[in-house]
Amino acid sequence: MDLAAFADDVGVDRPVSIAGMGTRGGPVDGVHTVMAPGGIEWVQADEMTVRCGAGTPVEELDDALAAHGQSVSIPPSGTVGGALAVGRSGIRRLGYGPVRDSLLQAHFVNARGEVVKAGGPTVKNVSGFDLCRLLVGSHGTIGFLGGGLMRTRQRATFEQWFTTGADPFALFPHLYRPTSVLWDGETTWVLLEGHRADVREQARRHGLQPGEPPPALPKGGRWSVRPSELSGLVGTGEFVAEIGVGIAHHEHPPPAPVIDPAVTALHQRLKHEFDPTGRLNPGLHLLPGT
Repeated sequence: MDLAAFADDVGVDRPVSIAGMGTRGGPVDGVHTVMAPGGIEWVQADEMTVRCGAGTPVEELDDALAAHGQSVSIPPSGTVGGALAVGRSGIRRLGYGPVRDSLLQAHFVNARGEVVKAGGPTVKNVSGFDLCRLLVGSHGTIGFLGGGLMRTRQRATFEQWFTTGADPFALFPHLYRPTSVLWDGETTWVLLEGHRADVREQARRHGLQPGEPPPALPKGGRWSVRPSELSGLVGTGEFVAEIGVGIAHHEHPPPAPVIDPAVTALHQRLKHEFDPTGRLNPGLHLLPGT
């Protein structure tokens, strides 16, 4: 993982954009584009950690971890750096937790062209401001991720999707650690993981029927609401909601967010502190409308 060469390419003065595999959007037009280093440095299965370059395809990382019976909690497409920069968890967030929790330590290049280390191998070794959590979801506007140390999780020995027509809000509190519960207003999909006998017994107890995975998610917009408000989406158009999480994949863009001016000001201060000239991914912002 040649972080020095990556930092040299980022440079110190001209506007610069970062690109991956294009699955989560392309680089900013008209500016110099860089690519993060890739490759898996090591897997420490006994410590449940892995270190790799940000340009490593998620599929490559997943294959390497599968050999150890482990996985990492980031969506299965594009590059590791792209998944972390966008910060959107996949449909297994209910069981696996948010993307931001997977990054323990990061090496990133700041607006001055310097390689900076943030975080530590274990959470208890980290003090002060948690830069890793700030980097995740920042879309490369405060620094370009070059590589990271991530927390892995044990891969389940068995998993299966089930379907039911039952009310998902009545069903959800009685399920034991579901990995995902999706609902489109009519059908509920439940993903259970664990030992085969335990999964099938839980499905039998709740009247769940083995079924196919849910259909492709609507691409219009990603709505974020309180989990208790998901039922109110009925009649608004085609959607698939993540029960227990509060995310809905909708055919329409979400309503314009109402952002507290104080939050907007805070994000602008953060951007100015990390990138005072606005050279990193110019045109992208930490918050809509900022």
